[in-house]
Amino acid sequence: MGVAGAGKSTLGAGLARRLGWPFIDADDHHPPRNVAKMASGIPLEDEDRWPWLDQLNTMLAGEKNVVLACSALKDSYRRRLLAGIGPSRIVYLQGSFELIAARLATRRHRYMPASLLESQFAALEPPAGAIAIDIAAEPGRCVDAIVQALR
Repeated sequence: MGVAGAGKSTLGAGLARRLGWPFIDADDHHPPRNVAKMASGIPLEDEDRWPWLDQLNTMLAGEKNVVLACSALKDSYRRRLLAGIGPSRIVYLQGSFELIAARLATRRHRYMPASLLESQFAALEPPAGAIAIDIAAEPGRCVDAIVQALR
């Protein structure tokens, strides 16, 4: 979990490959209304997120082992996402606003504009007890750190 540009998709896919587990990118499961809202530069409200989180929860419930890349910025989102799910670990991809803004300036997401980064940091509630990964490191080193922490 983490803000836009933290590397959730890249690191999540790398971790899934390393573990031999399926990978789910939550960005692929937003309803069209949410996508349109974000593409217009409008931050999502909690009410926009609940159905999306419920759908992701259902997907997680159908898997034994899976890596999910999801912003999950607030504790309430993480609780809803993991409700009824067995043992889970949250990996928090953390980095400075400046680092992530620089990354977003060089990439183009299919619907998430860089202008929403401030709202993401404003909503962010760092998770207690999570595996915290400094995203300033090379992606391979980040995946190595996650695998080591999971052992």
